[in-house]
Amino acid sequence: MKALLARVGFGRPAGVDKDTAVPIRDWVQVGRGQPPKLLGFDQALLWVALGLLGLGLVMVYSASIALPDNPRFARYEHTHFLTRHLLSIAIAALAGIVVVQVPMAFWEKAAPWLFVAVLVLLALVLVPFIGKGVNGARRWIALGVINFQPSELAKLAMAMYAAGYMVRKMDVKENFLRAVLPMAFAVAVVGLLLLAEPDMGAFLVIAMIAMGILFLGGINGRMFLLITTILVGAFVLMITTSEWRRERIFAYLDPWDERYTLGKAYQLSHSLIAFGRGELFGQGLGDSVEKLHYLPEAHTDFLLAVIGEELGFAGVACVIVAFFWLTRRIFHIGRQAIALDRVYAGLFAQGIGIWMGGQAFINMGVNLGVLPTKGLTLPLMSFGGSAILLNVIAIAMVMRVDIENRQLMRGGRA
Repeated sequence: MKALLARVGFGRPAGVDKDTAVPIRDWVQVGRGQPPKLLGFDQALLWVALGLLGLGLVMVYSASIALPDNPRFARYEHTHFLTRHLLSIAIAALAGIVVVQVPMAFWEKAAPWLFVAVLVLLALVLVPFIGKGVNGARRWIALGVINFQPSELAKLAMAMYAAGYMVRKMDVKENFLRAVLPMAFAVAVVGLLLLAEPDMGAFLVIAMIAMGILFLGGINGRMFLLITTILVGAFVLMITTSEWRRERIFAYLDPWDERYTLGKAYQLSHSLIAFGRGELFGQGLGDSVEKLHYLPEAHTDFLLAVIGEELGFAGVACVIVAFFWLTRRIFHIGRQAIALDRVYAGLFAQGIGIWMGGQAFINMGVNLGVLPTKGLTLPLMSFGGSAILLNVIAIAMVMRVDIENRQLMRGGRA
């Protein structure tokens, strides 16, 4: 008995050196690298997320400080966007603290109802006097403190719904009609509502989340290829049947053409100028010229261009590495949950990884001229109340998955 107790860490037999005793294994290895220590939650994930939020706050202030000089924002103070962004972060932090206390079992049950609520909100935003229009797009519902954007909630709801859907359909995942078609219909309904706003960028991210979870859930490769072909065909059809979308593609291919430089490629050309001015270490914090009414939406969609101009290649590289690490770590937490037979939590976490990594990749690609211009913010960094709120809530839910993983690895219950 003493030998047995020694092997599980409660003691050791006579004559056995304590260095040779076999300790309790307090981790589950699900890939390369060091096993996570059981500290209650992933502190590194929290610090990287806070670092991106902090840098975003500084850069939003830098990018927006000159906006009140524009007649369009003449009634605003120079600290207006800083104050609003700080308020958004504070609200998001409080929401995150609450959400991280809620078990994943609750979210699994609530996912279908939240998805239905999102469909209602996406329909309401199209109703006059309810939805708020900005620059020809109707994407927001005014709530006083913040303008709420239902498409941001739709990204979280899709990750929750798709993960639950795959768990329910696990036994028939090889059957196209029973496993794939209902999910494709759900994505199509969301897509039609988003394209009516219009918000093609959000639709692209939501389609990525749904497809990614289906693939990670074990959908047959041939069916996945068929879905991909249909989606690519749908996007090509939308571009070819819309003149202004075609013009945007042509402008992306040749932003320095005289026909596009002052038109469809105006933002892209000035974004590229900003990166060129930044060189290796930038012009210095606050010394961007492009933010002085040359580069539109510098504090939202093109925040990375301001980072490139003021902090240079070094600053941009740090942001890219931070998002790469964040995405990889979220996927690791998801794999760990699946290894512990928590399929819903694992697929949900990986869906959040697709959201954060995919949207960051698209935003960076647009800023750098690698992808066509598309209205997507940089997660955790760009100005936008509902975007920051839902980004922080998503990270808090991933941390909840990690907390429950660690509880199980200690022998407790999630």
